[in-house]
Amino acid sequence: MLGSIKKKIIGYYRKASFKYIISISFTIVAVIGMIVVGGALYLRFINSTEEMVSKNNKSILEQVNLNLDAYLRKMMKISDTIYYRAIKKTDLSTESIDKEMDLIYEANKDYLISISLFSNYGEVIASYPLQQLKNNIDPRENEWFKSAINRRENLHFSTPHVQNLFYDPNYKYTWVVSLSRAVELTESGKINGGVLLVDMNFSGIEQICKNVDMGKNAYVYLIDRDGEIIYHPRQQLIYSNLIKENNYEAAKYEDGNYIENFQGNKRSVTVKTVGYTGWKIVAISPMANITEDYYQIRIFAIFIMLFGIFILISLNMFVSSRIANPIKELEKSVNEFENGVVSLNISEKGSYEIQHLGKAIKSMVKQMNILMKNVMNEQEEKRKSELNALQAQINPHFLYNTLDSIIWMIENENYDGAIIMVTALARFFRISLSKGKNVITVRDELEHARNYLTIQNIRYKNKFTYDIKAEENTLNLASIKLIIQPLIENAIYHGMEYMSGDGDIMVQAYIKNNDLYIDIIDNGLGMPQEVADKLLIGESNIQKKGSGIGLRNVHERIKLYFGENYGLEVYSEPDEGTTISVHMPCIDYYSIKEEK
Repeated sequence: MLGSIKKKIIGYYRKASFKYIISISFTIVAVIGMIVVGGALYLRFINSTEEMVSKNNKSILEQVNLNLDAYLRKMMKISDTIYYRAIKKTDLSTESIDKEMDLIYEANKDYLISISLFSNYGEVIASYPLQQLKNNIDPRENEWFKSAINRRENLHFSTPHVQNLFYDPNYKYTWVVSLSRAVELTESGKINGGVLLVDMNFSGIEQICKNVDMGKNAYVYLIDRDGEIIYHPRQQLIYSNLIKENNYEAAKYEDGNYIENFQGNKRSVTVKTVGYTGWKIVAISPMANITEDYYQIRIFAIFIMLFGIFILISLNMFVSSRIANPIKELEKSVNEFENGVVSLNISEKGSYEIQHLGKAIKSMVKQMNILMKNVMNEQEEKRKSELNALQAQINPHFLYNTLDSIIWMIENENYDGAIIMVTALARFFRISLSKGKNVITVRDELEHARNYLTIQNIRYKNKFTYDIKAEENTLNLASIKLIIQPLIENAIYHGMEYMSGDGDIMVQAYIKNNDLYIDIIDNGLGMPQEVADKLLIGESNIQKKGSGIGLRNVHERIKLYFGENYGLEVYSEPDEGTTISVHMPCIDYYSIKEEK
């Protein structure tokens, strides 16, 4: 029922006048516009400020992440420099790395508190600038030492702590973050294990986070992968249990934005993970601050005005496009047809008149395509007929010379040779005619080649030998008639006639990769391969003697019958001979209709 009503409405709308279409369209658009604008006002007012704060927080955290990443990379680079440029190259039993440590520390002292190297047993091997280990201190009991020993392939960052390994002559209690790694120590040529410790000044990380301006009551804090606080603007209050933070829950969050309720306060939480360490940067923005910002209301008022203008412009464009677009599509289709594109999708959209015009053009294109196809088929058949007629012509010199040879044999009473030659000539002509068929079996085509070779072998007084071989499964396959004999003729005239020794011609038929191949191989004079490559495109300067038809005609006939993937291939080398390979598809002769 609804489908029928819908079809009636659509049908009426398509046949309606332009004036009616415009009036109805304006009414519909006005109603839809009011609904859309009312709903958008309500939803936008609620969500726009939250989205803006979330995007702003993401941007800020990206910058904080970049700064922290650069700081941590610098520490890792310092660690790599000490390890690979000093420790790895030094035999600690005879040499010291104190000088290298001194240089590296002085170059980076704004970031560092100390650099230390320990053996696996916790013994200090080298340290700068702090060198005296405190009494009753065993480095092996520290978490940074255990992490380095247990996971040797990684660099390990600790949580902030007071430097408690070495005596400080200035009696300072400095907060540090320790970067530790397992290292290999060379002592008297032997490799032992050890731990490299770089204590970085925590104030550098604190400064990066402290300088972030998140707005009123908003802040950023830093935690490790387990949720332990590394930096918090109210860190002392948290440690004193005067306030709480949702840091352990934040450690479970993936990177992104979240809305959470914490201690009765709704707030926006944005999380970003710092590479290498697994630390998380957390940005907190109380929702109360967000809803106080009414700047978006003014922006949205401008948006409503622009939206109204957009609706009017869109409506005018719709009405004009209702008329113009179908005509443009028809024009585009006609231009494509003029440029030779055969398959066209003619548009039948638009008003009734334009639809009728589209149908008429579509019908005209269809008829023209049919006519063009018929003309192309006629031209192809004509081309086939011309090539077949040309191929069927018998070289008069071959016939005259053969008859002269028969007469000469009879006059010399060589009746057996004359009988063989006449028999071969008769069979040669029988297969040449083949009752007008253009496709014969491979068996008949090879028999035709054998008769031709018999005649030529007698004429040339056994100047060359020949052999014809064929795989049994090729004999009943289909072959175009008279394609081997011209290739043998070329082999005799171009390869055998001027040879000083005995020639040899081999014809072999076989199947390879599910295709039929017939090779004509001679051991004649041959030619450079670049000359052979030009034979099939008519650019060779070799004088053609014999049938006058040549390789090119055979090549084109095969392509016309079986497609561009088939034809001839010529391989040759001077003084080595020539191979011409005929390539055709494997088609059973008795499964197809004979071509007349």
